[in-house]
Amino acid sequence: MAVNVMDWWSQARSFLADVQTEAKRVTWPGWKQTVTQTVVALVFVSFIAIYLGIVDLALTRSIDYFLSLLN
Repeated sequence: MAVNVMDWWSQARSFLADVQTEAKRVTWPGWKQTVTQTVVALVFVSFIAIYLGIVDLALTRSIDYFLSLLN
């Protein structure tokens, strides 16, 4: 069992070393690009939330209307 734990530890260290090497190769976005993409994402999510809220409201009122016709 101790062999498996040591083997796992060795593999984990090797993996983390590979991650560190790859992270150094990445071209990280600049501050301006990060802020711009964040704003775009927030605006997009806001529009989707508003759209889904309107659709939900319309469907809720439609269902309430049709159910009221049955009573």
